[in-house]
Amino acid sequence: MRGSINRPPTPDAEEDEEEEPTLGEIINIKLIESGEKERLKELLRDRLYECGWKDEMKALCRAFARKKGRNNVTVDDLVQVMIPKGRASVPDFVKEELLHRIRSFLVSASL
Repeated sequence: MRGSINRPPTPDAEEDEEEEPTLGEIINIKLIESGEKERLKELLRDRLYECGWKDEMKALCRAFARKKGRNNVTVDDLVQVMIPKGRASVPDFVKEELLHRIRSFLVSASL
């Protein structure tokens, strides 16, 4: 806001403009509106379960809890340790399948 002795402050032009959504935000909106985001989540859950990823993560959580002591572990501790391990251990074929589905959706949605 700019101000002056002779007049009240006026808003800057850039404050008046609403920000344009990014491409990522537009894609996310389209995925949600079409219901494709929920279908992709379900596909991801199924594929991770099929390949044993869920059981692997559960075993890692239990091992971490045993190592630290069951009463000394918080959810925040588990989240901090498990998120990087979980993301890194998602099999490549699962990532590729999801990426292919997203690309197909974008082509069909003409984005």
